[in-house]
Amino acid sequence: MSIKHILPPHKDQRLSVKIWTDDIDYKTQAQLSRVANLPFVFKHVAAMPDVHLGRGATVGSVIATEKAIIPAAVGVDIGCGMNAVRLSIKASQLPESLKAVRRGIESVVPLGAGGKHRNPQIAGGHDISMRLSAIFEKHPALNKRIRYDAFSRQLGTLGSGNHFIELCLDENDDVWIMLHSGSRGIGNKIGMYFIELAKREMERWMIHLPDTDLAYLSEGSDYYDDYIEAVTWGQDYAALNRTHMMNAVIKVLQTHLPPFVITQEAINCHHNYVEKENHFGKNVWVTRKGAIRARKDDLGIIPGSMGDKSFIVRGKGEEQSFCSCSHGAGRRFSRTAARKNFSVADLVAATEGVECRKDGGVLDEIPMAYKPINDVMQNQTDLVEVVHTLKQVVNVKG
Repeated sequence: MSIKHILPPHKDQRLSVKIWTDDIDYKTQAQLSRVANLPFVFKHVAAMPDVHLGRGATVGSVIATEKAIIPAAVGVDIGCGMNAVRLSIKASQLPESLKAVRRGIESVVPLGAGGKHRNPQIAGGHDISMRLSAIFEKHPALNKRIRYDAFSRQLGTLGSGNHFIELCLDENDDVWIMLHSGSRGIGNKIGMYFIELAKREMERWMIHLPDTDLAYLSEGSDYYDDYIEAVTWGQDYAALNRTHMMNAVIKVLQTHLPPFVITQEAINCHHNYVEKENHFGKNVWVTRKGAIRARKDDLGIIPGSMGDKSFIVRGKGEEQSFCSCSHGAGRRFSRTAARKNFSVADLVAATEGVECRKDGGVLDEIPMAYKPINDVMQNQTDLVEVVHTLKQVVNVKG
């Protein structure tokens, strides 16, 4: 077992915290302790090797709960995750310059925080539209925050921050498409709305928490079932969003690359989500905030930074982690700190050989802002095995 550190129970921490790294600061440990002290948390809290401070709950944590859910632990990028496919072509078949490939992807996938389709003509959205209408009927205040057509205008769009689309090569020189995104602005609005409702519930019942972002919804309460309906919608929407982007990227590559077929069907994994699962003999809600499910033989994706390696992994089903593993490298510098500590020249050097943006707009995503991905992988050898190692040759960011 590669658990590096255990925070035992104490007067301000009801349950233990099991941590898969020694690279963790005091503030992050304190945040984990606050979560482990909540009365409905089950068994223990698991912290993955990419763990770092988050809002309310820690990024890189896995929280099992009984009859309650913390909306801020799921977060506002509901259903954020990864999608990857392998193509039948080799590195030697790629053009010498990949700039046209990058520009082609950027032309069909709307980028940035406000990215949306001007004239959406997107199939597959009827069921998800009807489900959203049902949520709006119960929560007209949420309807006022979100344009009804937002689900179609942002379906198949990337977003900003650490979201990306990449063309990668594996250890066999096979070409992969890999992308990272979530439920976009509409998921953010849903998340924020229910976080606020949970806080009102705490005030209503005079429940005092050490961090108001740990506000929760209990089974049987006014908004519990509605949140489950809404968060499930957001997770499904995020997966559909990634599918539409993947389809758009494949069409672009068909115009720029030799003929190919898909040789590895899509690997999909959320890493900001909640789901009912059975662990240690009990059915519990498992919230993975910056972690992916890694049951035995589950395939998953663990990306590095925009200049580092990424991994296709197979889960080992380690129960102590609630069958989970890390979702990436994990930040070492905040976005503000990254901009202060590094220059565009540093970014250019760190992304040598990658066709990508090399300007101040993505400086906060510089590889050095993240923990070394090799260290993260070394700390979770009991959680996953590496199936493929990928290195990007094209990176698209919002």
